Formats: sequence, structure tokens, C-alpha cells
Amino acid sequence: GELIGLRWCDIDLDEGLIHVNHTLIYYNKGGARNCSFAINTPKTAAGERTIPMMGWVKEAFLLEKQYQEDAGISCSVTIDGYTDFIFINRYGKAQHQGTLNKAIRRITRDCNDEILNNADGDEFPLLLPHFSCHSLRHTFATRLCEAGLNIKVIQDVLGHKDISTTMDIYVDVTKELKKKEFDNLGDFFG
Repeated sequence: GELIGLRWCDIDLDEGLIHVNHTLIYYNKGGARNCSFAINTPKTAAGERTIPMMGWVKEAFLLEKQYQEDAGISCSVTIDGYTDFIFINRYGKAQHQGTLNKAIRRITRDCNDEILNNADGDEFPLLLPHFSCHSLRHTFATRLCEAGLNIKVIQDVLGHKDISTTMDIYVDVTKELKKKEFDNLGDFFG
């Protein structure tokens, strides 16, 4: 919801910052014809935050902006007074999270098909598992931890009010990371 709700005014390409201050949700008000989008505030005050943008993220935003300009696509929807969404479909409407998850499933299927088609009969190919948009958030948090970022920074980036949420739900520290940390600790005490 935070991602699909981003608007061009929520990102500062010059300063390299992403401002998260709302979410875009899709809900059912009683039947298939009564589904609609709405803007919500983040779950907690900690959910309102500013996230530094890595260079490759900035590049992705610039590529999306250029693609939309070249294709003549612009946001054509206003939801609860919010408009100019970054992630829109070819009609200029807000992206639905289910559509993004379907695209991930299609990409995963195609990658797995290619792996299986190129696999030797004697080996067990490593296939991509089923995952969703939310899995990407979880993986990102884990990679931040593996890269050695301070857990309080990770908590702030994810918008968690309580550090235990970050620790318990999002950060699956690998065996290799534990070993590396203890090796470093050994060097420290060495």
C-alpha cells in the first residue's frame, strides 16, 4: 500500500528521499462491483517517515518517469484528494496490489520454466519459490541486516513503532551472518 500509493510529489529526486505519509488500499464494500481504492494513514506514527533513496532506486524512478512520458501515460485518477500516483497502469489508473502479485507469479513461472528447460537430467534445479510484494519487503529487511545496518535504522526505514516487530517478523538472520558476527567478535576480543 505504501508503494502503490507513492506520488511524484512524495519523492525528492534531487535530495534522494522518499516521503511515506499514506497508504493506498483496495477494499471490498460488499460485492465485486463495490470494490474501490482509498487513502489511509500509516498504521502507526512511526509509519510516517522519510527514507533515503539508493542510487539504483532513483534510476528506477527516472526510468519509470521517462517510460510514462514516452508512452503518453499520465495519472488520470484522484483518490480521496490524492493524485499523480507513480505506479499506474496503461490507462493512468492506480495499480492494484493483486495485479503486481500476478506479475510476480508470471515472472517466477517464466524463470522457472527456463531453468527447467535448460536443466540437465541428472541435476536438481534450484527454482524460484512463490512470493508476493510483501515478501520483497521482508527480503529487503533481511538484506539490510546482512549488510550490517544498525537495527534501529532498519526499524525506522520499515516504519515499525516497536523494535520487536523488526526483530521478530522481518529479520531472518542467516547462519552465515551469525558465524560472521561471532568471527568479528572473536577478532574484537582476540
